[in-house]
This record gives sequence, structure tokens and C-alpha cells, in this order.
Amino acid sequence: MAKTKPLRVGKVSIGGKRPVFILGPCVIESEKFVWRMARKIAEACASEEVDFIFKASYDKANRTSVRSFRGTSVREGCDILADIGRELKIPVTTDVHSTAEAEIAGKKIDMLQIPAFLCRQTDLLRAAAQTGRAINVKKVSSSRRGMCETSPKN
Repeated sequence: MAKTKPLRVGKVSIGGKRPVFILGPCVIESEKFVWRMARKIAEACASEEVDFIFKASYDKANRTSVRSFRGTSVREGCDILADIGRELKIPVTTDVHSTAEAEIAGKKIDMLQIPAFLCRQTDLLRAAAQTGRAINVKKVSSSRRGMCETSPKN
């Protein structure tokens, strides 16, 4: 079996000897809130010597109610996250939902995340890859091997 090479995301190494956690609030409810969360998480992880990538979504598109708060714009959210990463010296990630968002986020965010409900969107995956950033593709349980086969076995 080939040895897997660790992947660097900012100062964090994924696939090395230490676990890496992706931590943060579900959505950027406000700039003040997300900064407070980032500082508290960074402090807790530093005191326990835990590696992490800070995550918050600028747009939480998969809400159970159309009246639920969704977040900020892609540009505002990415600016906030980039500022957090730069000031706290931590890598940051966020969900991207379209090829245009991948291009915008790819200029400021250390690792792009593809939400589970978009994990089969080829154009989105390609756009995220073209940014040159690390990508975390979340998968829903129905995306297991048996569900993804494209040709029947006769």
C-alpha cells in the first residue's frame, strides 16, 4: 500500500501524525459573533495543542425553513474569514455552492468545502480544483460506492 503524503493547509498538516479538526459555527451570524467564536476556539485549541481549521459558512443554503437566517454575501463572508485567518494565524474554510463562489473564495480562503448536497456537481468540483486550494468534499451516505456506479453489472 502506497504511503499517503500529508496535505498542508496553512500551518496545519492533514494526514500526518496528529489529528486535525474543522471547528466553527454553522453560519456567520454577524462579524462580531464569528470573531468571538474564532478567538475562543483558537485559544482552546492552543491550550490543548490541537490543530484545527476554522470553518464558518457565509451562506447556509440548506435550511429547513425558508425563513431561517442564511448568512452574509460570499464576498463579505470571505473577507471576514480571510481577516480572521490572517490575524489569528489559522487556516480557514467555508462552503462554496457555485462555480462563481469557488472563484471568489479561492482568492481568500485556505480550503474550500463542497457541501454534501453538491458533492456530485462536476462543474463545481472542477472550479474548486482550478483555484489551487485544498478541497474538502463532504459526501452524503447515499453517495456510497453502490449508489455511484454508472453502469449495470450484467
